[in-house]
This record gives sequence, structure tokens and C-alpha cells, in this order.
Amino acid sequence: MSPRTTLGVLAVAATLTACDRTPPTSANDDAIPAVESPAGHYSLERAAMDRLARRLAQSLADPAFRSSLKAELDRSPFPEGKLHLQRLLQASGRRLLKEVARLSTSDEAEVEADAKLSIPVEVYFPVPAHRAGWTGGPDLLVASAREDREEPIAYDVTGRRQALSADAPPTTPVLAVVPVETNFDQPMGPGAEATCTECSPGGTGGGGTGSAAPTGMFMTYSHFVQDFEGWLKGSPEFEFHILGQAGTSDSLRDYQCAGAAASGYYRFDQNELDWTGSVLLFSQAQLNSYKTTHPNQNFRIIALEDDDTGCSIKFDSDRFRRVITAIQTEYPNVTGAKDTTSGILKYVKRANALQKILQAVYSFITTQDDFIGNAIEDKVVGQFFAGANWIIKGEDNKTNGWIKLEMR
Repeated sequence: MSPRTTLGVLAVAATLTACDRTPPTSANDDAIPAVESPAGHYSLERAAMDRLARRLAQSLADPAFRSSLKAELDRSPFPEGKLHLQRLLQASGRRLLKEVARLSTSDEAEVEADAKLSIPVEVYFPVPAHRAGWTGGPDLLVASAREDREEPIAYDVTGRRQALSADAPPTTPVLAVVPVETNFDQPMGPGAEATCTECSPGGTGGGGTGSAAPTGMFMTYSHFVQDFEGWLKGSPEFEFHILGQAGTSDSLRDYQCAGAAASGYYRFDQNELDWTGSVLLFSQAQLNSYKTTHPNQNFRIIALEDDDTGCSIKFDSDRFRRVITAIQTEYPNVTGAKDTTSGILKYVKRANALQKILQAVYSFITTQDDFIGNAIEDKVVGQFFAGANWIIKGEDNKTNGWIKLEMR
């Protein structure tokens, strides 16, 4: 059983136990015993998410509340019409919080306590057909899940509880209550791009609106063999990270992210299996700085599917080391990358990358990103796909995708 599967089983078991407890009230909020273990803290958070989902479902029995929430979802400036639940509850003098408390026959203090105890959660219809088809009627479910592909626990508008399939959504529209994946401080509408003209390694941008396009390593095409995302989490959020030597150690650190949460020329939004465009992965200034600071050291290009906090790597460092070690054994000394020049041509090619340990902390009480794999030049792997020149290799040496890299 994998660590993610084990974690999901523990979370569901904890939820089933916690759902039978009496929710904290204004009289006993401070009486909640301190929980020392991460597993215990996780159980309390997961139970709070479940209670929020149940109260929200009960509130949706009211036509006026349904109309109000639908209007909020429809005008959301974020992908898939997402809303930050805790912020929504507190907005406009806590209007929604008061309505949820009244309609679910709860105390306001109970609702607020669960909103604080739960991790930040977002609310939206993750299935496009549900999002397009729901017209504001009572024919919907509200479901929560903490881990990717965990069996969702759902409630109808009467508060009746049911378990949903982790593999496929029901025909009834499902409003998801899941951990925040979206940067709610950065709407995705027109004008949202950052205008950083040049950012240092480890930054989030590299030239934006109104500045000359930087030179460096670009990706122009990518394909993944699956979405690495459970249906309740909606569309996948693919990211690419440049990992390089941390100081003079034998470890890696994250130098640059490219994805929906990045800025400027590093920002791109791939939520389908295929993507074509132009996105900067590492600028020439960053490449030069890295080579100066870390002579004779190369970098790794990795792909992941983000499950929690964009452009912030969160997965088990031991698992990462095992995968990289296995890939390094399969393709000795050529699992990294560097930029090079041949005549008048400049390109990115295979290179040795010694570091296998990632300086990243994975907390038991946060969701874990899916590590898709390490990019390796196709000549090394011996696999070739039209329009691509680098292959994404994951666990068990599986080919999880392929990309096109070029120097400009």
C-alpha cells in the first residue's frame, strides 16, 4: 500500500469516527483537548471539513440561499468558479456565516469554530457538466475529501449522509468542499499577470507585460498520460520546477516554478493532458547565475500535479529520493540538464545531476502533491514522440509524459 493510499485510509477512518462526535459549541470551544500527534490533528481538521459540508448542504435547502450562492459562484474570477469558503463566510459582516448557522440550526460560534479548525477550503463544482447543468435547484450534493482520490463523503440538502465513489462522479451535481489549491490573492482574469522585468533564482517571475521577452530555456509543448487528479479536485494543475544544488550540499532546492501560480513569463495554465504554447522555465540570467554559483553542477527538471498551494513543492522527500535514485540507476549520470552551445546553436541537453535529496518538508497534515517525474532527454531514454524531445519518467521507470524544450 502506497503512502498516499495509507494516508487516505487513515483520513476516512478518522472522519467516520469524528462525524459521530458532538461539534464544539461556544461553551466548550476552549475545552477541546490539545492534540499532540499529527494524525490526531488531521482527524480534527477532517471532521471540521465534514461538518462544514453538512451545514452548507442543509443551508442549500433554502431557495434564497441557493440563489445567493449560485450568484457568488457565477461571478467568481477564479478558474472553475471557485470560492474560498472561509473568506466567503466572513465577508459582508459575516452574512453567509449567519445564514449557514440559521439554516442548519447551529450556533454561529459552532460554524466559526469549524471554519477555523478546518484547513482553508474552496467550494466549487469540479465536474464541468455539473457546473454547467446546475440551475439553482435542490438537486445537488455537497461533498468533502481531504486527500486526492479519497472516497468523498457527501450530504444532500436534508443532511442525509452518503459515500461517493472515488473513481467517478454521480449524475447528481456535486458541490465540492476541498483543500485550497487556488491562489485567491491573484485572480486569473485579464490584467492579472505580474510585471516583474527580471527576478532572481527562486523568484516567481521573469519578465512580464511591457518588458522585453527574456532569453533562456522555454517549453513549447507538453503531454501527460493521465491527469493525476481525482474527480472531486476538478481539473489538474500541472507545474514544472527547476531543482538545483542547495549551497554546497548534496541536496536540491527549488530554483524556479512554472505554472498557474507563477508570474510573468513563467506563468502558464495546463489543466488538460496536452498543452502548446510558450512558457519560460529558467531564464538565461538564472542559468548564468546558477553556473557561476555552482560550477560543474547541473539541474533537474521535474513535473508535478499540484494539490495544495501553487508553486510550493509538497511531497515526501524520501519518496522523491527513491524515485530519483531508481531513475539514476536506469540512466546513469544523464538524468539532469544544462544549456550548451554548438556553433551558432544554443540548446538544452542531458547532463549529470548528482543531487537526489530534496530540501522540502512534507507535513502529515497537508495534502501531498503528485510527483509525476524527472525530465530526461529522449536520446537517453530511447523513446521518441512527435513534437517532443524530453521524456518525463516517474516511479517504476514509467513514462508519464513528454515535453519540448528549446533555448531562445
